[in-house]
Amino acid sequence: MKRNKFLILITLSVIAVLTISGCSKKLDEIPENRTITSETDYTISSDMIRPLIGTYTEFNNTEWEDFPLISVRGDDVNAGGLGDQQDFAETDLYNYNKDYWMYNSLWQNYYQNMLSANSAIEQINLYKDNGGNATLAAQYIAEAKVLQSWWLFQLSRTWGALLIPTSSDPTTLYVTPLSSKDQVMQYISDRMDEAIPDLLAVRPNERADIPGGVTKFTALAMKALANLELKNYQGVADATGEIIGSGKFQLESDYYELFKIQGKLSNENLWEMQYSDLGLGAGDNYSYLFGFFGPQGWTPAVTGAGDGWGFYEPSLKYIKFMLGRGETIRLETSVIFTNRGITEIKSDPNFANLPAWITNTTRSGDIFNDYARAMFASGKHYLPSNQLTPGRTDYGTNKNFTCIRYAEILLMYAEALTQGASGSAGSADDAVNIVRTRAGLSELSGVTNAQVMDEKYAELAMEWGTRFYDMVRLGRTADLSYDGRTFSAEKTFLPYPQYQVDQLPVLGQ
Repeated sequence: MKRNKFLILITLSVIAVLTISGCSKKLDEIPENRTITSETDYTISSDMIRPLIGTYTEFNNTEWEDFPLISVRGDDVNAGGLGDQQDFAETDLYNYNKDYWMYNSLWQNYYQNMLSANSAIEQINLYKDNGGNATLAAQYIAEAKVLQSWWLFQLSRTWGALLIPTSSDPTTLYVTPLSSKDQVMQYISDRMDEAIPDLLAVRPNERADIPGGVTKFTALAMKALANLELKNYQGVADATGEIIGSGKFQLESDYYELFKIQGKLSNENLWEMQYSDLGLGAGDNYSYLFGFFGPQGWTPAVTGAGDGWGFYEPSLKYIKFMLGRGETIRLETSVIFTNRGITEIKSDPNFANLPAWITNTTRSGDIFNDYARAMFASGKHYLPSNQLTPGRTDYGTNKNFTCIRYAEILLMYAEALTQGASGSAGSADDAVNIVRTRAGLSELSGVTNAQVMDEKYAELAMEWGTRFYDMVRLGRTADLSYDGRTFSAEKTFLPYPQYQVDQLPVLGQ
């Protein structure tokens, strides 16, 4: 019963934060110190999980603006135009404004979360010192380290050099030296080495105490991602190979449903942000604000289902890439078409004759009408109106937000092997063909690195900026210069938010 109570506490905290979120939300000060207080009784061992639950709450409480800013750059996705977030659109064009509120908000949100994770570690240690179960304490601390690594990883890919917070006291940031991106990634890798021995060797969806919570395999995935950024391909192969070799994970059979209700806590997911309306048509609803990705106008199969803001769309370049490969299920899943978009595709003589299944009506019966901001919508952030709990109308509500999938693990493993690493979990061909088979494509033999990167492009588009960061790491700047954009190496990182430079002078150096 206590476990259920703790899960309810997570959910209630999620809705409390999301309810007050909005377009204009800004955090203008260094996060408040969330350290321990004298009011907490650390001799109550059964409460030791509470600080960890708070950190999970922060993870699920991600603000709507965090993901779009992390992921909008790259030739797989465009910012929707004609909106009131012009600097978001300019960021997609590699024109950066250090004063843009989204930059400061992402920075503040994630630093606040990391300080909270450090506070959780400090509090768990106090419970342990006062008689708490040492084994459980080690596990909870390890989970907090992995949660913190997620935020640190995303910030470093976005800004490069960072201040690594090592306590819950925000004032220590004033005297913390900058660590280069490589140093940050190595720090994450080392922290995962610390965490892995203390974590449960199960799939996240096998956990009974915190379903979907961090496990050994989540930490291995984070280690692989950090080492990929370091170009330590043997480290990537070792970490991903251990995940593959565990036999714990499988691809969801239906790619279309993977990103919808059926995909929640799938055997494919190593990590996801979890949301719920509790199966009720009214009352508490714990959700990410998916309206950011929705169309400005549609005719839903379920009358009354709400639309969205139209700020995020798959790129025409990506769509033509997928059409050229003969993609079906992944293209249908990743891209939702409007008639205006279909006309634009057909204006290219190479794509004048499109497959009959390409239409502005999804297989679920929702019709995406033409709207001003975009020609296409992201299918990975779409929940069919007929999957909404009756009584709920918000776009996408009750859908989880995927962070790391087994498909990405397989493709990172293949990428590492094509970069010269040795593997313990089969060949690069084996890994790539598992992914291709689900997509209905023929198998490859003797896969090259270029083929693996094409597979990542097809499979992982619109997911956490993976395509952009891959191209930057490989120096493939020409791929990022498209549709009037010009990318160069000095555009790799966003400028530090001006407010943070004013508060933390080391950033200006």
